[in-house]
Amino acid sequence: MTNTQDISTDNIPKHIAIIMDGNNRFGKAKQLAMGAGHIAGKDALDPIVEHCLAKGVQVLTVFAFSSENWSRPKSEVDLLMQLLTNSIHEQMPRMDKYRIRLRFIGERSQLSPQLQQLLADAEAKTAHFDAMTLVIAISYGGQWDIANAAKALAQKVAKGQLSPEQIDQDTVAGQLALADLPMVDMLIRTGGEYRISNFLLWQAAYAELFFTTTLWPEFTTDELDEMIAAFAKRERRFGRTSEQLQKLHQ
Repeated sequence: MTNTQDISTDNIPKHIAIIMDGNNRFGKAKQLAMGAGHIAGKDALDPIVEHCLAKGVQVLTVFAFSSENWSRPKSEVDLLMQLLTNSIHEQMPRMDKYRIRLRFIGERSQLSPQLQQLLADAEAKTAHFDAMTLVIAISYGGQWDIANAAKALAQKVAKGQLSPEQIDQDTVAGQLALADLPMVDMLIRTGGEYRISNFLLWQAAYAELFFTTTLWPEFTTDELDEMIAAFAKRERRFGRTSEQLQKLHQ
């Protein structure tokens, strides 16, 4: 068990993003009923959220359902949508208790009208909370996010509200999901895969990457603490040299 109490708040990641992978494999390994792995994965999120809040993390973004996941068997997709609906209902008292703002990113038009309304209501009811922000990515893809930003900028150019010469990294970033939140400092993927699978491609441009073979339902706060401790020791140069960083901190 790693003690992170002594880590300076300056070295705690402001924004952690997690690809919660391995639910199906967990269920199969434990010989659980179909869908039970996803239920276990849903339950595994609660202690991680509370731990991030206690550590002073400002934003936690989790990948619940990707744009590519629509290609999964309909029975699994239906189950995931139902679990998501149940989870939001279950989370609302917790969001109120801990004063956590709930946000959702992704292509909502593919969701049922009932689920779309549920997301909007949850966001509205928690919009004034400021202890931490929990972002749930549903029907989300990083390429979709960037393409959506490009389309929004193209529409502004067409209306004469913006010239092509004014488009730069900042204007693109301003049209992306999570434009008002800090960039991702730390991206974690559980389940033993070593890729980011179209998740927050722009927002994680300078994220420190952490991969673990632990399946998501078995991911614990202790393992998260080990990663945070390792994060605190990494030198994040953002293109500068080590010598330049030392001068900045003198």
